Amino acid sequence: MLYFENDYCEGAHPAILKRFIETNMEKLPGYGMDRYCLSAKEKIRAACACPDAEIYFLSGGTQTNAAVIAAFLKRYEGVIAASTGHINGHEAGAVEYTGHKVLSLPHKDGKLSADTVRNYLQTFYSDENHDHMVFPGMVYISHPTEYGTLYTRQELSDLADVCSLYKIPLFLDGARLGYGLASPASDVTLQDIARCTDVFYIGGTKVGALCGEAVVFPKKAPEHFLTMIKQQGALLAKGRVLGIQFDTLFTDNLYLEISKNAIKTADRLKEALRRKGYRLLIDSPTNQIFVILENAKMKALAQSVRFSFWEKYDGNHTTVRFATSWATDMEEIDRLISLL
Repeated sequence: MLYFENDYCEGAHPAILKRFIETNMEKLPGYGMDRYCLSAKEKIRAACACPDAEIYFLSGGTQTNAAVIAAFLKRYEGVIAASTGHINGHEAGAVEYTGHKVLSLPHKDGKLSADTVRNYLQTFYSDENHDHMVFPGMVYISHPTEYGTLYTRQELSDLADVCSLYKIPLFLDGARLGYGLASPASDVTLQDIARCTDVFYIGGTKVGALCGEAVVFPKKAPEHFLTMIKQQGALLAKGRVLGIQFDTLFTDNLYLEISKNAIKTADRLKEALRRKGYRLLIDSPTNQIFVILENAKMKALAQSVRFSFWEKYDGNHTTVRFATSWATDMEEIDRLISLL
């Protein structure tokens, strides 16, 4: 069986496992106060060119999104997101469970535009009845998006300007950030993200780590954020597990280097799909490939390949997703191409 269902099928990069073994018997403080967490934070600050950033480590993306959003929002506020946003579809209502509504807006290829957000905010505040409505208190985006697309530096800057005008924070979900940074189609750097956002996170779970996300507040975290992480059950007692991983990933540019493999293997697969006459739902420049398959062909392929159902295309076709990762082997790509 070939596995292209997601980009976290594998465990962790060998360099991380090696560090786990080397440090296993060290006795260290808990809750992220160990020297590896402190070292990882310094390396991330340097990579972001943001020496005063506040950084916290959480174990998963849904936890991170729910904790960050709940920490920023007042009890009467909701969070703006694309209708395709991860918090709006694949997080089991985690944000709503904290008492905050997801305010979904139309998107273009998975991206929110500054104009769409601006128009929504203008309309909201011009409505004389807005005191009876959920206030838009934050904007959530992801880079790459759920469709594997990328924001440009200008698009990020424009969104930041709108958020600044309305005095609401901009939050960037970076669960697959490594693949966005590694894509030749991107003009966005970590420094750009730190400059444009109020909070973002660097995904580890999908990019070489066993688990973990690094939340970065370029300016200042909400007051008592660590306490709120604890309150939501998202504070790992053995914080070293996360610190060691990010300390390793941000040594010798490992995070970016291993991310390049996902792009190379995805590009190889896309080239073959086009050559064989398959239709792509969208031209994603990262590691997620969305292919429109005849239902019969999809069922036959599923006997040998694990992939994700994405959406029904029409009565006879389905859109499926193939995801590559830092660990995808080119031989696996060639085997999939042969099956196709």
